[in-house]
Amino acid sequence: MPSIKADRWIRKMALEHGMIEPFEDRQVRQGVVSYGLSSYGYDIRVADEFKVFTNINSTVVDPKHFDASSFVDFKTDICIIPPNSFALAKTIEYFRIPRDVLTVCVGKSTYARCGLIVNVTSDAARAAYPGWGPYGASKAALELLTKTLATELRERGVAAVIVDPGDMRTRMHQEAFPGEDISDRPLPEVTAPFWHWLLDQRPADISGERFAAQQEDARWLQQV
Repeated sequence: MPSIKADRWIRKMALEHGMIEPFEDRQVRQGVVSYGLSSYGYDIRVADEFKVFTNINSTVVDPKHFDASSFVDFKTDICIIPPNSFALAKTIEYFRIPRDVLTVCVGKSTYARCGLIVNVTSDAARAAYPGWGPYGASKAALELLTKTLATELRERGVAAVIVDPGDMRTRMHQEAFPGEDISDRPLPEVTAPFWHWLLDQRPADISGERFAAQQEDARWLQQV
């Protein structure tokens, strides 16, 4: 039966099989944002290398084919994310996750109290597809987790929303359906109006909502 892996299992896999390197077998809290092994999870650390998004070149943002000119590289202990932007980072830890284990990475709220948590979902969270069980279940769980975060963190000024970008013509989609012609699917830029609209919203006004980025009668298209 599927189950959530406890910290005992995480410790065993890390120490005996190198699942997490470097590995801290307990929470390290003194003077830092906590990291290390926790109950049924592991708090990771972000390294000092960041890619900060810039829209100065007005390029299309394709999650599977990022344009290198859309990022500015920084190596620093503190990363300040400018308005209407985001940052990509990598972890200090290297993970070797077994193929029969699913993982979920959720941002800690310690430094997110003035921002917006955006979790990307899929229609697989609401519809059943043969062979997609673990993926669909993980997305359904992510949606409930996002709604729970929106409720629990509302008074702290943290907002959380769910976004379904919809069916698109991407390499990931093609790999999911090998041999199928997906040329009738729209390119990722079809969702651009939604992302522009989202960044202009007051987080508290939309927290807990689920958005379909390609919805034809959406409020963000009415403002274009």
